[in-house]
Amino acid sequence: MTTSTMSTSADLLPLLPELVLLGGAFALLMLDLFLDHKRRFVTQVLALAVLVGVLAMIACGVGGHGTVFNGMFVRDAMADLSKVVILATSAVSLLYAWPYLRERQLYQGEVPVLVLFATAGMMMLVSAGNMVMVYLGLELLALCSYALVALDRDNVPSTEAGIKYIVLGSLASGLLLYGMSLVYGATGSLDLAAIHAASAQASDRTLLLAGMVFVVAGIAFKLGAAPFHMWLPDVYHGAPTPITLFISAGPKLAAFAMAYRLLEGGLGTMSEQWQLLLAGLSAVSLVVGNLIAIAQTNLKRMLAYSTVSHIGFLLVGLAGGDERGYAASLFYAISYAVMSAAAFGSIVVLSRQGFEADRIDDFKGLNARNPWQAGMVLCVMASLAGVPPFLGFWAKLVVLGAAVQAGLVWLAILGVICAVIGAFYYLRVIKVMYFDEPVGELHPPRTDRVVPVVFGINALALLVLGIFWNPLMAWCQYAFAG
Repeated sequence: MTTSTMSTSADLLPLLPELVLLGGAFALLMLDLFLDHKRRFVTQVLALAVLVGVLAMIACGVGGHGTVFNGMFVRDAMADLSKVVILATSAVSLLYAWPYLRERQLYQGEVPVLVLFATAGMMMLVSAGNMVMVYLGLELLALCSYALVALDRDNVPSTEAGIKYIVLGSLASGLLLYGMSLVYGATGSLDLAAIHAASAQASDRTLLLAGMVFVVAGIAFKLGAAPFHMWLPDVYHGAPTPITLFISAGPKLAAFAMAYRLLEGGLGTMSEQWQLLLAGLSAVSLVVGNLIAIAQTNLKRMLAYSTVSHIGFLLVGLAGGDERGYAASLFYAISYAVMSAAAFGSIVVLSRQGFEADRIDDFKGLNARNPWQAGMVLCVMASLAGVPPFLGFWAKLVVLGAAVQAGLVWLAILGVICAVIGAFYYLRVIKVMYFDEPVGELHPPRTDRVVPVVFGINALALLVLGIFWNPLMAWCQYAFAG
């Protein structure tokens, strides 16, 4: 009996980071019951400590690689890399959220707890080896995200965004669940490896094809790819900016991992069909996202539509359907997570109580008022536009290169054209900062030092990672080498 217990404990070691994260979240949930409003910073600090601790565990390889629960949970190099970035973006989101929400009397003890649970959901998605684990991780992430978006209950756009998010998110979950049920009906298994083996031997693939279409539609909804992007602008605009930052960074990386697990791991034998669907979604996302973003005057809505175009670039690599394409897409997903955190961080760092700084006009004359912050925003916009040597340039280059190698030359050409179009609305922000006169009254500088420091590190990381991008790309390639 003792030997059996020891064996079971050893088998759970790859799951140790998730167990620590969930244990920390439950502990903080209970602790918050005994803290008054003045001591809420304790929950914030402990949540950050849990995230950093779990990140260190994964980076140091604690628990090792392997599978848990008969293949339901898979920990490999791709999972570790994705989880490190997801944990880092969650920690950055909390750092931005603390002063912002406290200024507006919105900070509640459940904010860091919900972030921890949502992060656990993302980590489960990344390591899913079974469709049950996919759905469990997806719903844990989604339910926490719905609550965070509707955090400001007295704000009409925030509550409206929360309602739209839960309605359309439920529709996306339903599509994905229906697709997975059809796949189960065709193969008789929920295990992705078993589905891969069964689909290779299936003589009639009609039911499997129908399931695959619904699965791809559900993935496109969760990623925010056109034409399934209708929830993105309103949710990004209505949510408090640090919450927008949180749902725009890590979840996109988790959705990429979910797409890889389901499509390559489960439906890899039908790659010819789903690659065609992904290429079409990529093309539509590139065109729709860039063209609509040009017309936006609200920066959060502009970044929402630009997200659609960035998802188009991410899908370019996935549509290639080989190790080079997957590595390029993972590199792009990581790059976008860092860039998105910095982009919404630029809004947080300029905002004050009663002033959200979410319009492009709010950045007018920023260089005259604060040259350092203007320089940091310049780094962010240049990276998003794909200007060398920033990180965004290499991210676009590797996915376009993967598309050419996979024979998708037409998609690579469309990507180049859309990248040029997309540069326009990013350069417009730079133009108003450096060449326009300030509008309205000048707001006093921030009293806290946390947000400016975090934003400065976040923005400079885009330049540093752009110069030293090879190690990160090598890590992404290693993740799919096996």
